[in-house]
Amino acid sequence: MKRLIAEREKARLGGGQKRIDAQHKKGKFTARERLNLLLDEGSFEEYDMFVSHRTTDFGLDKEKFLSDGVITGHGTIDGRLVYIFSQDFTVLGGSLSETNALKICKVMDQAMKMGAPFIGINDSGGARIQEGVRSLAGYASIFQRNTMASGVIPQISAIFGPCAGGAVYSPALTDFVVMVEKTSHMFVTGPKVVKTVTGESITDEDLGGASVHATKSGVTHFVGADETEGILLIKKLLSYLPQNNLEEPPLAICDDPVDRLDDKLNSIIPEKPSIPYDIKDVIHSIADNGEFLEVQRQYARNIVVGFVTFNGISTGIVANQPNYLAGCLDINASCKAARFVRFCDAFNIPIVTLVDVPGFLPGSAQEFDGIITNGAKLIFAYAEATVPKITIILRKAYGGAYIVMSSKHLRGDVNYAWPTAEIAVMGPIGAIEVLFNRDLNAIEDLEERARFVAENAAEYREKFSNPYEAAKFGYIDDIIEPRNTRFRIIRSLQSLLTKKDNNPPKKHSTLPL
Repeated sequence: MKRLIAEREKARLGGGQKRIDAQHKKGKFTARERLNLLLDEGSFEEYDMFVSHRTTDFGLDKEKFLSDGVITGHGTIDGRLVYIFSQDFTVLGGSLSETNALKICKVMDQAMKMGAPFIGINDSGGARIQEGVRSLAGYASIFQRNTMASGVIPQISAIFGPCAGGAVYSPALTDFVVMVEKTSHMFVTGPKVVKTVTGESITDEDLGGASVHATKSGVTHFVGADETEGILLIKKLLSYLPQNNLEEPPLAICDDPVDRLDDKLNSIIPEKPSIPYDIKDVIHSIADNGEFLEVQRQYARNIVVGFVTFNGISTGIVANQPNYLAGCLDINASCKAARFVRFCDAFNIPIVTLVDVPGFLPGSAQEFDGIITNGAKLIFAYAEATVPKITIILRKAYGGAYIVMSSKHLRGDVNYAWPTAEIAVMGPIGAIEVLFNRDLNAIEDLEERARFVAENAAEYREKFSNPYEAAKFGYIDDIIEPRNTRFRIIRSLQSLLTKKDNNPPKKHSTLPL
């Protein structure tokens, strides 16, 4: 018993008090401190505490640590079972060894068997060089399990330190990545290699910091000011997710009235179609208690995605943002929304789509970079999704972008429009310039030309681009009063809870990647 107690204390110290102090000086928690903050008190059950590496080369026979640089096991978050690993930077820089990988793979296998979410807390210098190909094989084994678990159990990666080289691909294969300002860094090749190969001098932060991946690459989905906030984000995210793909999301307790009206919505759309507004004001207005967990908030800001609840029902939101690029769909927005839609569909989370989109972003840069293929990803995601899909057209829904945004033609279950909706092949002014091209060329006076366009645009809007035309053909199920949007969504969700829809049998789809 004395030996057992002593060995456990030795394992809990990781790389020793000196290295723990160094970790704290960097503003970072230790692997075990992170687990204590994330999991319910007293719920953690650890696996393989007494495992150590098997390598004796390059002096490793003299540097052996219990747990071998990663803490693994299971616990609960708000009473729900999760499996987890937490890399320990105090032990050989948290580097991945053969035994380290075996520990991670064991809990991943358990998570799959139990149908429970899997969380990885990354803080590692990468592969353990002294072990050569064995450490690389360890990464490959983890990647294989990430892939097999995709769409079966939720996978969340927290980057609370360095994550470099091949190590970055495990988080990239998971559903959500959480990073922390200043202390989180992700890159395939670090600044030293970049300098050697390209001659470019760049810092860790500028190459792979949280800000870079939140705004430019889109790799990370959430950014915390510190590790405490990062852990709170993981807990909040899990509250919207089911345990696995065979279960429904948890039903939250709701004290927000189902029939709550918000008169501000009746006047939120500006009279001039060119004036923007913030779509998040609409989301906060209709969601339970105004709560909205936005995903990838700083990336592709022309589209907004995230989680809300409606009368306690966990729901995914996809919404065009008129405040940024007029809400146009571009390559990054299409990929961002498509991935989110596919996640919601995999885990039985209904999708509400708020539409105000003038079209796809024009320009040679978008065409050269593949807006056709990337825009098709969003079409594919919506068309393939079998979860309840509710769409509300607030203002503009022009051209192909109308089709893409969960239209009735892509198996939208309930499609509503506000009275301010404009549904057409293109905007009225653009349409008149095409339809009356010869007449306009014959008018030399600019004022007369503008008057001609305005008069005919008004007629076009009245005849073609109002919601009543689409409703006439059944493409819009109803035109609703904006202030009543919350109630109509909730009532539709309740009617769709027993929805059954299937795709044709196949090995897998060939998504236009």
